Amino acid sequence: MQGTKAAIKEAGREMPNILVVDDEKSIGELLEITFRKEGHRVEVVPGAEAAKRKLESQIFDIIISDIRMPGESGVDLLKFAKEIAPGSFFLLMTALPSLDTAIAALNSGADRYVIKGDSLVDQLRLAVREVSESLKWKKEAGYLRRELRRLTGLDNIIGQSPKMRAIFDLIQTVAPQASRVLVTGESGTGKELVARAIHENSLRAQAPFITINCGAFPETLLESELFGYMKGSFTGANENRQGLFQAAHGGTLFMDEIGNMSLTMQVKLYRVLQEGKVRPIGSTEESDVDVRIIAATNKEFEKEIAEGRFREDLYYRLSVIPIHVPALRERREDIPLLARHFLERFRKSMEKPIEGITPETMTKLEAYEWPGNVRELENTMERAVALETGREISVRVLPDRIAGYAASGSGALMGSQAMEFPEEGVDFEKVIATAERQYLQAALEKAGGVRTRAAELLKITYRSFRHFAKKHGL
Repeated sequence: MQGTKAAIKEAGREMPNILVVDDEKSIGELLEITFRKEGHRVEVVPGAEAAKRKLESQIFDIIISDIRMPGESGVDLLKFAKEIAPGSFFLLMTALPSLDTAIAALNSGADRYVIKGDSLVDQLRLAVREVSESLKWKKEAGYLRRELRRLTGLDNIIGQSPKMRAIFDLIQTVAPQASRVLVTGESGTGKELVARAIHENSLRAQAPFITINCGAFPETLLESELFGYMKGSFTGANENRQGLFQAAHGGTLFMDEIGNMSLTMQVKLYRVLQEGKVRPIGSTEESDVDVRIIAATNKEFEKEIAEGRFREDLYYRLSVIPIHVPALRERREDIPLLARHFLERFRKSMEKPIEGITPETMTKLEAYEWPGNVRELENTMERAVALETGREISVRVLPDRIAGYAASGSGALMGSQAMEFPEEGVDFEKVIATAERQYLQAALEKAGGVRTRAAELLKITYRSFRHFAKKHGL
């Protein structure tokens, strides 16, 4: 509990950026000194025109502006800011208070209206602290949502096979570091779960974990998503928008399907990784970003680099620590564990009195190749729970591709149907190994887990049974 409280406190530590707009130099200097002492980043400009240029190139959390200034007024600036940066808190000051002026300011969208005088600094301090508190609570709420996901197990990686235990150990080792990580593996293996586990076990756990699928955006949209943009920088850019690098500042940015990124975007990403700065589209200003990058791909980078589709220098920047997530068919001993995990989740959510999975069904699940990996197994179990009317998941609720798989593969060796030899041939050793595992698993299920009885059912010695069980990790 103490750790959680400390992390929550840390989540709201970053101070808002402030833009001060006032033609009185003494006021600007006073407010700059005041808020810099409190840890804010402060920019001061003498009028609305200069402020507009700042807003076109930077993003501010709070804007403090005088109403009466040479040229355009503070109300004019307010209208511009609400259009280009609607997420900014806008505070108007005046030395000549009147009811009409106050009403006009608030009607134009001002969040606060204060009178210049002896208490000006105190009023502004109070307003800025209230805004800071509001932003802090938003960040803390985000942290609590992430912590809830972690504590309720939604982000847990399920597995007890040697390959998965090695990944768990690696996660614990690399998580506290700041090094970039490249997660590889087929689609559906759980690469994002690995990235989340690294983040949740890192010193950045209280900061944002933001994800983007690089293959889901065309080049121009991907650039604006990552780096942000300023109003008017392209058609449809109606306001300033913060990019994901800035949104993930202090935390982790998970870039999925990085292998689908265009060469042009690869150059821009390489520059960000090298310099630690981003420039929103249409801006002349750069800002520092502190973000840990975890990238993922289902592609073979050696082939992509050799064929000129991925930059070798970027690859080495991203793959400081490589982690490969095995396909589900490469860790079949985890299938029963995963199947029961998904059964329990969907049984509860659908409120169905299903108590388990029949041995025959489990044999089918273990024999199938799972081209869609863990994601396909999850979808299969969801469907099975939805369709099952009995107390156990039966073969009849499995998709045909899974229920009939053993008939044309290793299941044919079990004598249930006449053997069908596929046109393309078979991997003999793999088929035999799968059949061995099926028999061992089925015998154990039939024997209620009693190994001596399972050996009797298989008509082999207990010593032989132990040999085969060790060979297949049972």
